[in-house]
Amino acid sequence: MEGTLFTLGILVFIVFILLWMFFYFVPVGLWITAIFSGVRVSIGTLIGMRLRKVNPAEIVRPLISATKAGLNLDVGQMEAHSLAGGNVGRVVTALISADRANIALPWKRATAIDLAGRDVLEAVQVSVNPKVIQTPRVAAVAKDGIQVVAVARVTVRANIERLVGGAGEETIIARVGEGTVSSIGSAANHKMVLENPDAISKYVLERGLDAGTAFEILSIDIADVDVGRNIGAELQTDQAEADKKIAQAKAEERRAMAVAYEQEMRARVVEAEAQVPLALAEAFRNGRLGVMDYYKMENVQADTRMRQALSEDDESANLRGG
Repeated sequence: MEGTLFTLGILVFIVFILLWMFFYFVPVGLWITAIFSGVRVSIGTLIGMRLRKVNPAEIVRPLISATKAGLNLDVGQMEAHSLAGGNVGRVVTALISADRANIALPWKRATAIDLAGRDVLEAVQVSVNPKVIQTPRVAAVAKDGIQVVAVARVTVRANIERLVGGAGEETIIARVGEGTVSSIGSAANHKMVLENPDAISKYVLERGLDAGTAFEILSIDIADVDVGRNIGAELQTDQAEADKKIAQAKAEERRAMAVAYEQEMRARVVEAEAQVPLALAEAFRNGRLGVMDYYKMENVQADTRMRQALSEDDESANLRGG
């Protein structure tokens, strides 16, 4: 009896496993849904998807949506795109949106855009509803030295044909900023920029900034223009300060040279005065100078020093009396 129950349990378990494997590899519910939706997909195709590790629901449900929208898609191509790592559902939704908007979008181009890492559905939406990109504050200096700060809004539309390999929004923003700087820099003065901000838009649009990008520029509008710093005056002030420091350095150099020259002359005087006693001694030895002559010379020098002292005392007294 126990052996019979054990055998029955094993049989039930085996039957359960077989049923689970059958319904896993044969998605009967999905096949029935496809049949009633007017999509012909064989059981063998669904089993093959399971064996190739492709989720049948990710293929069949987008196929049903495409068929209901009047699009004729190939199951093999959809499965190949899924195996390549693409998002089949998003591609099919983009194809339906493009068809409703009368935008030519073949299956190969849509899958290429998706595999390139771009959002193909967003691209179709931007083609239908243009997108506005606001640039950061761009500062430039007019010819009169006044800084002008401008903000632009760029209205773009996705270019489906250039989405693969085309540059993105960052390139558009960089090119618009470059054109804005060039336009402001070529203005004679900042007043011209403030009076005619549309001149910036015209100048930038004429440069064909959307070349090589995934977008088509529809318009460029200057949202805000402000006056910044007086760069020219600041540069002149800095230059004047630099010239002043150079002049001061040169003057200090000349003063140092004069002080050095004065000290050199004083050293020479001291050196010459040091030679006087030696010369006197030599004159005494050679007999060219006598003792009386030396005393007379000392008396003359003493008399001279006395007169100088008296004259200095008289000048000081006169100054105090005055």
